[in-house]
Amino acid sequence: MECNTSELTIDSRSLYSHFIKVKDKRKKRGVRYQLPTLLLLIVLAKICGEDKPYGIADWVEGRKGILLEVLQLKHPCLPDHSTYERILASHAPEIDEIISGYLGQLPAVEQSQIITLDGKTERGTITAKDRFGVHLLSAYLPEAGIVLKQLPVEKEKENEIVVAPQLLASLNLEEKVVLGDAMQTQRALSSQIVDAGGEYVWIAKDNQPKTRESIELLFAPQKSARGQGCPPMDFATAQTTEKAHGRLEERRITVSRMLNEYVDWPSVQQVFKLERRFTYASSGKVHHEIQYGLTSLNAEQASPERLLELIRAEWGIENGLHYRRDVTFREDKTRMTCKHKARAMACINNLIIALFCRQGFSNHARARRFYDANPFAALDLILRL
Repeated sequence: MECNTSELTIDSRSLYSHFIKVKDKRKKRGVRYQLPTLLLLIVLAKICGEDKPYGIADWVEGRKGILLEVLQLKHPCLPDHSTYERILASHAPEIDEIISGYLGQLPAVEQSQIITLDGKTERGTITAKDRFGVHLLSAYLPEAGIVLKQLPVEKEKENEIVVAPQLLASLNLEEKVVLGDAMQTQRALSSQIVDAGGEYVWIAKDNQPKTRESIELLFAPQKSARGQGCPPMDFATAQTTEKAHGRLEERRITVSRMLNEYVDWPSVQQVFKLERRFTYASSGKVHHEIQYGLTSLNAEQASPERLLELIRAEWGIENGLHYRRDVTFREDKTRMTCKHKARAMACINNLIIALFCRQGFSNHARARRFYDANPFAALDLILRL
């Protein structure tokens, strides 16, 4: 092997040690660089700011002297961009699986309670002939910035409702709280989560019209009957106010247990009404929205304040994961007509986001600049746990 691992200090649970486990599908004839070394170079260049195979190849070539010495590479001619493209295209499922295995062993996984489900279409894969492109459903830990696992959704044949049970079946849901958007609000999925030892928090919209209408009716203003007054309610509330990004956001949640015996939903313990009011400082305009939802968490497990925290964590997937992949890692702007290559790149983006979060970086663009200026520190992320 051209990278002499015996002379490098490599943690047995490091990312590189996981790369060694990936089976190389290439024919042995003509192979100069072993697969773990190629994966190391791809991830190293991505950490330091490159997002496309051409850029990865240029970055590696530009640091040729350092890499040849530190990694003890035998071949002075470093890989061409086409080599990286072939590796990503031919090993996408294996790369995805091995990175999920690495991230799943991190201490933050056990410490995290919340799992959010959300899908994302890789817009750079959409073409005139393929208007669906690559769509990936992810199980994300917002508290740690870790994607536990992602699965492709074949949009021509299925949707997220079909893939979500497969995704959750591969995870340990014991004492976890699963959140998702309205598409995931399904009875069968709720039962699967509770049977696996977890809990759920869902938003009910028009895909579950009867459930939504029942919750909405409960929280509608009550009309008193003549001589009787309004019936007693068990409503509990909590609210927060936050000023950020040029707007004032007020959130108010009202929770009840009164539908537990009546609403047709497995293991439901509470229903809620969530109100959000946005006031924009620049224009003074006010936007108001109301959502209804339900959860298997009882009042002792989740107070109104706790439910507000949980729901806000589900919203965090947009800023914590999708925004970073689209803006910091330029995922949607990276044209890739090969679906397997796009899936592998998305998985590597997930990996680097998790690595940066683990190092305490909130600004991941700044993190990439830091590691580009300190490639040895970047290498430590791959060789150490």
